Amino acid sequence: MGPLRGRSEELGRLLEALRAAEGGQASLAVVTGEPGLGKSALLAAAAEQAERQGFLVASATAQQTDDISPLSSLAPALRAGKQPLIDTGHFMELAALNASPLWLAERLAELVGRRLDGTKALIVLDDAQWSDPLTAFSLRVLIARLSSHQLLWLVAARPAPGGVTDQLVNAVGAQVPVETIELRPLSADAIQDLAKDRLNAPVDPNLAVQLAGVQGSPFLAEQLIAGLYLDGAKAEPTSARVTGPLLAASVTTGALPSGLVEGVRRRQSGLSEQARMLVRTAAVFGSEFRLEDVAALMSDPVAKLAAALDEAIRAGLLIDAGSALRFQHELLRSAVLADVPPSAQRALHGAIADQLLATGRGAAVAAPHVLAVAQQGDTAAVATLRQAAQELLTTMSTTAAEVIQQAFDLTAPDDPLRAEVGADVITILLAAFQYDRAVAFADDLLGGTPLYQGPITPDLRASVRLQLAPRQWAVGRLSREDLFAPGAAAHLTERLTAYRTLVTPGEVSPTEMLPTATDPVARAILSVAAAEVAQSEGRYATARDHYADARRAPADVGSLPDTLLEVGELYCRAETDELPAALKRIRELMTAGDWQSAAQLGVLHARLEYASGNLDIAETVAQTCMRWMQDFHDIRLLPSVHQLLALVALLRNQSTQAREIAGTDPTIRALLAIVDGDDQAVVRLRDVPHGFPERIEMLARADAADLISAQVEASPCLAALGALELVSAGTDLKRLAAACEQLRRADRPLLLALAEERYGRTELESGDRSVGVATLEHALDALTALGATAPAGRIQATLQAAGVRRRRWAAVPARAEAGWEALTPMERRVALLVAEGHTNRTAAEQLVVSASTVGTHLRSVFGKLGVNSRVQLTRLVLERFAPPPNA
Repeated sequence: MGPLRGRSEELGRLLEALRAAEGGQASLAVVTGEPGLGKSALLAAAAEQAERQGFLVASATAQQTDDISPLSSLAPALRAGKQPLIDTGHFMELAALNASPLWLAERLAELVGRRLDGTKALIVLDDAQWSDPLTAFSLRVLIARLSSHQLLWLVAARPAPGGVTDQLVNAVGAQVPVETIELRPLSADAIQDLAKDRLNAPVDPNLAVQLAGVQGSPFLAEQLIAGLYLDGAKAEPTSARVTGPLLAASVTTGALPSGLVEGVRRRQSGLSEQARMLVRTAAVFGSEFRLEDVAALMSDPVAKLAAALDEAIRAGLLIDAGSALRFQHELLRSAVLADVPPSAQRALHGAIADQLLATGRGAAVAAPHVLAVAQQGDTAAVATLRQAAQELLTTMSTTAAEVIQQAFDLTAPDDPLRAEVGADVITILLAAFQYDRAVAFADDLLGGTPLYQGPITPDLRASVRLQLAPRQWAVGRLSREDLFAPGAAAHLTERLTAYRTLVTPGEVSPTEMLPTATDPVARAILSVAAAEVAQSEGRYATARDHYADARRAPADVGSLPDTLLEVGELYCRAETDELPAALKRIRELMTAGDWQSAAQLGVLHARLEYASGNLDIAETVAQTCMRWMQDFHDIRLLPSVHQLLALVALLRNQSTQAREIAGTDPTIRALLAIVDGDDQAVVRLRDVPHGFPERIEMLARADAADLISAQVEASPCLAALGALELVSAGTDLKRLAAACEQLRRADRPLLLALAEERYGRTELESGDRSVGVATLEHALDALTALGATAPAGRIQATLQAAGVRRRRWAAVPARAEAGWEALTPMERRVALLVAEGHTNRTAAEQLVVSASTVGTHLRSVFGKLGVNSRVQLTRLVLERFAPPPNA
């Protein structure tokens, strides 16, 4: 590769990013510029330098036709080379996930991350403006997930505000550094140097004048030097001469330079008639095409076109990419196409569409050519586009949404077919996760706007509203006012009525309506409504059965998403002694379920891992879940994620982190108050709501026997029964032992540890040291294995106070030497009381200790917090607590 002229600064910035990647700082570099300014040359130079420095380089170039094939833009980078990023077996495995982009991207990140572990790499995507939607989405996930690797992502695209690269930068800018490079036209000196390199000789004055006309475009300079403008580098131009201002305008506005068109025309003049026809027909096909398709359209055998193809390649117009042919540059294709009359283009597009459909290539492949010739009212074109949208829906839902919208636009506003196609638009927009757009479209379709001026039948209104209802319910946006369609068919009316019950179950009991419901979809909706009521009341077994009934109903318009119903069923199964089975199933769904329900799946997965004591996994899943919420701009479940993360932090003795995460959550604040030494705060745990993670454990800590008893009555299970025995036992050693034995079968290790702690302490207090120590040590070992250092530390302190000696107490980290975490529970209570305005004496009265003891604790607090006055202590406490607990 020759020297890269005029881009030393830009190349230097990319090399600096490569050095940072080598040092472990992953980043994204985005190169933008108009066509012909040398983006590809800059990327090639960076790749060459990376290879010299020992980087693994994986490159791909997006094509205009990529938007009908999932992951087609990125796939060449994944599969190229002797040691590809993804091997054949795993790549075939990914194909099964095309309809679940989130799962595919997560699996892809796992595979690529494993391949690049310990390897410095450069991954390049050129012409990203043509990336297929799955590639564009996967890049956002991959860059964020692989931020800790020795990796530079290099992406080039034409400038487009709000386009692929802008979306990419906005999505990953918080995870990795982003280097943006905007290519400007080359300087006159750089263009002259480029010409010297290509000619391997000085530039004569004649050519120098022509080079001034390219206005800094290296591509146009290359074509000029290659003879596309002139018959020879030293010939005097005539009518083909291009003035600088005209050419400059064409480069910046996207219009073709007349000199380029003339040059391509002259180059074609040296071709045979067959070669010229091949090139022009190929230009209508697109930037990439197959020789057999062009041959069929020209009614020539493929073998007969071999010589013509060779001519076009030697003329510098086409390149052979192996599996396909393509133009050397999109500007060259556009210049060829400029010489094909519009009427001929239309005829060729029509013939291409017919050929593709007749040979079974599919409506999706034919769609661009159908659109090129279709006019409003063309029902055949509408039918083809509807079929294309359905073909694309399972793997390319974003593209399918655009295709069906184009089909809708081809129908007349008063055409009855328009309503039918409009219903397709809503279905596909929902499948593409474009809820707001689907709702807006439906409102326009049903609202008598210019969008549709045909009749709005009751059945149409009901069907459209039922299409929207499942997803609107899933995202919490279903309105009762939208669930009426007087005069609609009986089954549609019954479904709308069932949805109204689901939205406002307090008006009519869904359980009472179920026996009279005749439509299976309506029955399923009512079952879900009954399940939600039962679940909110803690009747988990009843709710479980209702969810299961709902999932058995056949799918039809208005059916609720099965994955969300299974989420509800699994939650209830976990609360009715089926935690291991529910956890196993949710793990399966995390890679094979409805990706649009990823947030709900993730929250349940984190909860079940937490309930099973798998704190590290629960934390990882919860953090991943937060990323998904950001990806889909849906943070409704964020409080649930914060609860999980705060609970994990508390178990790890990270109260500051828990406080920052939980915000104003009343249950977490009660737990924090207990950690800070407020023993009375345990009463506030009685108010923990249904649905809070491991509510039974909270109630057991609060000794809320009445509330646990109510839970047992509503839905008896081993955890609730064991917890009830625990809090009812008092100091009865036999009952405490029985409670522990019962909880060992409940698969709730944190609750079991709480029971063993109580039982062990009681045995110690009663004088049975052997049983007490053994029980406490069992609880300590279990909590240590789980990473629950806070309760483990509490048990360890009890054992040490009882004189138990171990060679190592390594599992529980030492208390911090400074800061809030360094304070003992009593010191925290003293600090809080002083911050509330208490004197040593009044604080002593609150704590039932002497004033001198308070003074001793207060001096220790001053030292650990680095303050020397009550005022400073008060300020620090007020900054930490907003508002202060116990206020």
